[in-house]
Amino acid sequence: MTYVEVHGLRTWHEVTGAGQPVVLLHGAFAGAASWSGQAPVLADAGYKVHVPERRGHAHTPDVPGPLTYQVMADDTVAYLDGVVGGPAHLVGWSDGAVVALLVARRRPELVDRLVLIGQYYNSSGKVTGGLVDQLSAGGDQAMGFLRAEYDLVSPDGPEHFPVIYAKTLAMLATEPELELASLAAVAAPALVLQGDRDEVTLEHGAAVATALPNGRLAVLPGTHALPLENPDVVNALLLWFLAGAAPAVDWPDLRPGR
Repeated sequence: MTYVEVHGLRTWHEVTGAGQPVVLLHGAFAGAASWSGQAPVLADAGYKVHVPERRGHAHTPDVPGPLTYQVMADDTVAYLDGVVGGPAHLVGWSDGAVVALLVARRRPELVDRLVLIGQYYNSSGKVTGGLVDQLSAGGDQAMGFLRAEYDLVSPDGPEHFPVIYAKTLAMLATEPELELASLAAVAAPALVLQGDRDEVTLEHGAAVATALPNGRLAVLPGTHALPLENPDVVNALLLWFLAGAAPAVDWPDLRPGR
């Protein structure tokens, strides 16, 4: 657990294990601690696990200017180039999934395999009345819940949280808005993973998996907190997919006339 310089920004990251690199990308208002159910399991399985905290999140300081998915994707590309030193598996959860997908679309050579957990990629896939809508309407109560960890670890101090809160809500009001046709540029094998009561509709998750040239869809019982609610099943899926999983039987080849 230490700081590294990324894109001119003092960035906190945690690195455990040895082997093929896996980079875990957290969600909004979260940090490395949100991956506590996955990072040790992946490290024990023989991966070198990197968990960077993005600008304005947890231990990483904020910088002037708006917060956008593209800015965070640029930071992540710089982290892959400068710290990881090459391609890695990317596992993104919530906002981290958008960041991972933007990285894979822009720099496909940096992504070996891609796991996208619990996220919509344009407003057509957002569940009405979900967390984003609740945050927008929640005022001080929502802010108080989210700032608990931030206040303890942020180098910017507790008084800066309202700035981060406002920046994040401004971003979520207009982003992400990705055309699913643009996902044809993502070459990596991709697993789209979500809960059946997540922040993204089942129809959108299926459309994303279809739009990705090598996409697969997995739906588990659970909500947006799926990696925390059901870590054993999520971890089994991660290990299966990152190891290069392929179906045991090629069912299309068994159809009559093939």
